[in-house]
Amino acid sequence: MLAADLGGGVATGFLLLLYLLGRLEVFHLYLVSALTGALSSLHWPALSAMLEKKGYARASGMMSLAESLAGVGAPVLAAALLKPLGLGGVFALDLLGAGAAVLTLLLVPIPGLPPRTGPRTSLREEALYGFRFILERPLLLGLQLMFFGINLLTALGSTVLPAMVLAKTGMSEATLALVRSAAGLGGVAGGLLLSLWGGPRKRVHGVFLGMALSSLALALMGAVEGPSAWAVLAFLESLFIPVLNGSNQAIWQAKVPLSVQGKVFAARRMIAWFANPLGMALAGPLADGVFAPRYGQGEGIALMLLLFGSLGVLWGLSGYLLPKVREAERLLPDAKENQAAAP
Repeated sequence: MLAADLGGGVATGFLLLLYLLGRLEVFHLYLVSALTGALSSLHWPALSAMLEKKGYARASGMMSLAESLAGVGAPVLAAALLKPLGLGGVFALDLLGAGAAVLTLLLVPIPGLPPRTGPRTSLREEALYGFRFILERPLLLGLQLMFFGINLLTALGSTVLPAMVLAKTGMSEATLALVRSAAGLGGVAGGLLLSLWGGPRKRVHGVFLGMALSSLALALMGAVEGPSAWAVLAFLESLFIPVLNGSNQAIWQAKVPLSVQGKVFAARRMIAWFANPLGMALAGPLADGVFAPRYGQGEGIALMLLLFGSLGVLWGLSGYLLPKVREAERLLPDAKENQAAAP
């Protein structure tokens, strides 16, 4: 976590320096975005592995709440501060934020893992351990493939959602901003709900129904018309996502030994998130080459939302038809009963 926050601070400082020297170019932003994205892959598994078993879902809800609040508030603050402070001032504030994150980690006592036992292994074996752990446990693998599928279907629909809104409103950026803001507020509300509620007692209900309900909202966005209806459905789609992710996170944290959670969660995230760029890469050609020519730009994309959202509903509910995945919580022993030695 320190490496991720320090790296983010160095990257922002690099941008600030280039800006002050008058040498900042667009490609610098691409490089820094790629770097910070890679660093975030270190931050999330480490943070997730720090949570205690008690209150897993509530903790996940609080994490989702913090991310959603940042996602809603940061663009608004950036737009408000850009004129009085300038781009350099915004970079400086970002640098201060990274410094605050590093200072917090240095001040807060964080317990370490138990001493490592067994022989040392190569970096390659360490990197592959998380994938082996999942592949050797078909119940967890099935749950993970459910997430890969829902992420792919969601990406195929949500990627082109802004294009539909713009096409149907005469390129109204205000309407698109309304829909995006509603989605951000839905994420905040969902994170707050999960923090207070803790999620369903049987976590798979939160997973499967969360998939189905969020996909249903996405599908309905392709069937309705008007900014208000889109905003309400965008809010509902995002509302269910923290419950979905938090319930899934609670299952994994209960079943994976603490000593290997970092490796396993990193592999798990890579499997699930690989669907996002794949869906994004396919969504554009499908919209421009298949749906838009036949049905028109706005209506064609609306049909994509309806189609892939409906498939997402079926995909989420299909989890109930897979007995081993449906009963993964009961069939898999908790980590304390299934201690796997670190590689």
